[in-house]
Amino acid sequence: MNVTERAREAAARLSPGERRVAEVVASDPEAVAFGTVASVAERAGTSGPTVLRLAGRLGYDGFVALQADVRAGLSQRLKPAVERIRGTPAVPALARALEVELANVRRSLEAVDARSFQSAVALLADAKRSVFVLPSEQCRPPASSFAVDLGLLRDGVRLVGGSEFRVVSQLARLRRGDPVVLIDLQRHERWIVEAGGRAAEAGARRIVVTDAALSPLADGAQHVFVVAAETAGPFDSGVGILALLNALVAGVADALRPQAARRIQSLETAWVESGALLD
Repeated sequence: MNVTERAREAAARLSPGERRVAEVVASDPEAVAFGTVASVAERAGTSGPTVLRLAGRLGYDGFVALQADVRAGLSQRLKPAVERIRGTPAVPALARALEVELANVRRSLEAVDARSFQSAVALLADAKRSVFVLPSEQCRPPASSFAVDLGLLRDGVRLVGGSEFRVVSQLARLRRGDPVVLIDLQRHERWIVEAGGRAAEAGARRIVVTDAALSPLADGAQHVFVVAAETAGPFDSGVGILALLNALVAGVADALRPQAARRIQSLETAWVESGALLD
């Protein structure tokens, strides 16, 4: 279990000061890996003893042990694709992928809080609200599939992306209370963190899909779903993300079943009559 996973499990027991230190560990691991107790305390706006208490609460024998774990994780994150592809795998790719991806799906879905999930589904199923989907570049494939599927069930689904000008222009249509789905894995692209902040200022209801509960995207979000993104190859896996997003679509389909059934039947008829689909 890495330091972020330990912090996630201990989150409910952390004091406000300890939580701020944990957030520094998650959002700025370089500051911890190459810093001191005093510098981390200053970064978190707290005291040295609070940093040491957090290390103890997370099961480490002092700050040095916590720092060593952060450094180990950082060595995988700084150049993850390069480091992963240089290694010589002991297991063939297909067998590796089967084991890793099944575990990603199981861990991602078993970690979901049922009450938070149902609340997020209700937000996404509210036809009076537009839905804004904001993925990072690496998460765009599963997010695009999610936006398309959700758009088949209801109107008003927008996949946001492009230049800064385009993102700002798209978010200008956001109204207070609209759900915004933010999807990214660490290390985060700067623009999506900033866009999430703008959405929060506009009064959006944020649904975050990421791989760390203490991600900067998760700060103050209404719903946070933490997915597993372990990989059988050099790049982070999107299978856990896709599984979680598919579950949300299934939940919305259940919530909108009568209307969604009529809508899909109408689309099916149009596809067949136009010859768009080959039988």
